[in-house]
Amino acid sequence: MRFLLKLIGLALLLAGIYFLGQNIYFSTNVYPYWWRGIAADGSILFLTCGILMLFVLPRQDKSLGWVALGIGIFLVFFSSRAILNPTSLWQFCLSMACFVGGYQLLTTGRINI
Repeated sequence: MRFLLKLIGLALLLAGIYFLGQNIYFSTNVYPYWWRGIAADGSILFLTCGILMLFVLPRQDKSLGWVALGIGIFLVFFSSRAILNPTSLWQFCLSMACFVGGYQLLTTGRINI
């Protein structure tokens, strides 16, 4: 039963990320300036490496993963290739409810209301 609750929690967590991420688009195209292509490629590399570092490195070295994620987020905005569309209040509330409920189920096995 505990495994089923954790599985439902993971599904809710992913649904929350999906609902919030529906209005975020990453676009790629031919860049007129050479540094924009490097910033877009660097953002993907830093974000991927940061997430991997958070999962793989020991606890005392996880700050390196957060630094890599910060650099990746900075490079996304520097390359101007993230398009953020407006999100309705209903979609935001649904996303946050799924995210918080899924996280609580995943970590504690129950939802505290």
